[in-house]
Amino acid sequence: MEHLVIIGNGITGITTARYVRKQSGMRITIISNESKYFFSRTALMYVYMGHMKWENIKPYEDWFWKKNRLELIFAKATSINTDSKKVLLDNGEEISYDKLVIATGSHSNKFGWSGQDLKGVQGLYSKQDLELLEENTKNIRSAVIVGGGLIGIELAEMLHSRGIHVMFLVREKLYWNSILPDEEAAMVSRHILEHNMELKLGVELKEILADEKGRARAVVTSKGEEMPCQFVGLTPGVHPNIDLVKNSGIETGRGVLVNEFLETNICDVYAAGDCAEIKSNIEGDKNKVEQLWYTGKMQGKILAQNILGNKIKYDRGIWYNSAKFLDIEYQTYGFVSAAPRAGEENFYWEHSSGKICLRLVYKSDDRSVVGVNVFGIRLRHRLFESWIKEKKTIEYALENLHSANFDPEFYKKHEQEIIDKFNKENSGQKLILNRKMLSGIFS
Repeated sequence: MEHLVIIGNGITGITTARYVRKQSGMRITIISNESKYFFSRTALMYVYMGHMKWENIKPYEDWFWKKNRLELIFAKATSINTDSKKVLLDNGEEISYDKLVIATGSHSNKFGWSGQDLKGVQGLYSKQDLELLEENTKNIRSAVIVGGGLIGIELAEMLHSRGIHVMFLVREKLYWNSILPDEEAAMVSRHILEHNMELKLGVELKEILADEKGRARAVVTSKGEEMPCQFVGLTPGVHPNIDLVKNSGIETGRGVLVNEFLETNICDVYAAGDCAEIKSNIEGDKNKVEQLWYTGKMQGKILAQNILGNKIKYDRGIWYNSAKFLDIEYQTYGFVSAAPRAGEENFYWEHSSGKICLRLVYKSDDRSVVGVNVFGIRLRHRLFESWIKEKKTIEYALENLHSANFDPEFYKKHEQEIIDKFNKENSGQKLILNRKMLSGIFS
């Protein structure tokens, strides 16, 4: 019986195992030293905030694994011998494999700051990070978070829920301005301030100072300011966890290098999820590292088929992501750049509350939609995905915006206000609206 060994029990590794099991009697072993059982990483914050308990974020009951003949090993894989096809564990055990999947996830970024390894300084990614956070934030009053983005805002919300004062150090002129256009970044920045958090914009971390017990007591910024705190959260992104494959003969770049079938340079060895770097076949295009929950799950499904001999290329399709900035929901589809690109135009609408907005990016020549940002309104993923694929025009998207709205019943609708603004800005080419179709929507 062939033996499939999977290193990593996150969404990618577990999805791979489940889909192989559905179609095969292959022996499957999953190795992880993060947790004995698979859990929802995106729900870690809610455990800290007291909204959920640890057992609530395990998608499967503990009996699920034995019933489905999925062997779990709670240990750390320390090396891979691809010649003998063996994985060495930190307990001295050797696990032989016929096929191997590397799904080791990410590590939090550190950039060599003085004091980055002090007590009370950490990132946020793993179960162990959550446990360390519990210890590091006992009886503290103030925290500094270095870096913006989605991990930073999650950590801020977690700390804020316990009455800990939060200050952000952000090198951009606005929060997450490297990704978000100015208007959306300004909205998020205002929202952070409204929650009694502080934003230090246009500054970087220079060093972290220690007290007499070796714990963080303050940060020093690139402008020479010293800011007292008892905790420092390092959230300037993550990088692929490829420590295990070094010196194994498996090729790496930023991540474990794989082709479009998620195969490495070594026969019967695959990689997927956060740790994988997908090589581009298009000259001039960069390799892709995709560190999202849904892409990890998608890669796991495709990888299962390739392991079983049903060769399928991985194609993520239209880019998508969703998150929350405190209590404002965010979705993005396609590509929206922080700064306008040549050959593209932007239509932006913002509600008077300053907490709801919509941006549509479209090509100047054929007016086809290429990207959308939306805050405070839920849109149907599949519908916008199809509109971008089918190169629907911005006029089409606005005329049919009501059909994409996925907000609960009785939520206020904003479509007519959005269309009115577009018509005003484009008075020479008014939108042609099917009033019969829309009359019930905007009443």
